[in-house]
Amino acid sequence: MAMDSDEGVRRQAIATAIAAELDRQAREGATRVDIEALAEAIDIALDPVPPVSEGKRPQELNATNDD
Repeated sequence: MAMDSDEGVRRQAIATAIAAELDRQAREGATRVDIEALAEAIDIALDPVPPVSEGKRPQELNATNDD
């Protein structure tokens, strides 16, 4: 069942990113959808960049730096 929940969360993140990016483009007066900006917004929603001060991601940890 967790997989269904994860898929729902992922889908919601994509939908939210699309809606926010389209809204941003509309507020700026875009006459056409900027597909590259839309794709970037989705990429960021699916794999957000952590703040610099947050430390290392789990995949960056090893036995010498897992403190």
